Amino acid sequence: MDQETTREFQKKPKMDGFDRDIWSIFKVMGEFVEGYDKLFQIGPCISIFGSARTKPDEPYYKLAVETADKITQKGFGIITGGGPGIMEAGNRGAEQAGGKSVGLGISLPFEQGTNQYVNPDFTINFNYFFVRKVMFVKYAQGFVVFPGGFGTLDELFESLTLIQTRKIDRIPIILFGSEYWEGLVDWMERTMKQNGTISEQDTDLFHITDSTDETVDIICDFYSKKEPMPNFYF
Repeated sequence: MDQETTREFQKKPKMDGFDRDIWSIFKVMGEFVEGYDKLFQIGPCISIFGSARTKPDEPYYKLAVETADKITQKGFGIITGGGPGIMEAGNRGAEQAGGKSVGLGISLPFEQGTNQYVNPDFTINFNYFFVRKVMFVKYAQGFVVFPGGFGTLDELFESLTLIQTRKIDRIPIILFGSEYWEGLVDWMERTMKQNGTISEQDTDLFHITDSTDETVDIICDFYSKKEPMPNFYF
């Protein structure tokens, strides 16, 4: 942009854009208030992440249903993104076990509403990904991460970063499906550690398993020594 163009741009009234920015702050605040109000009342939950593209006849879908069922039987609710695939499987397992099935939906052009297994009383829809992620991290007492794409990795690394930097207390993070995750973990070991971009102990922040029973045991063992509490120090 040359100087003349810059001057012309600066002369243009900006109130319309400014007003939109100000009103967007109130929209963000409203989503935080609704999320805090509703999720605080639900109680301890475990979040299940994974691909929205996983079909009901695929093994990981069935394992996610089984995992959620078993976790729910231990007294935890299940929080998912409320969509299809692994999210649907998590909510399905919670519902069939008679537990709390929570869906934190996001407005997207290619996903329509929350899945049928989310309890309508525990449904919240968000416009902003970052607000939704705060709700996951603040109100989930553990993460079970099934194979997924960019969104799943985003949520995984967000939680690992917050624990690593001590913005939240340590909570169980479980990568389910060793065959899927081994390439990523190997890259952490061989590339990130060798280049000094993470510490030697940072890979101790998560577990890898292929067992639904081991997943439940990791969570229950952790909370046999600690009371579940909301996260974030603010």
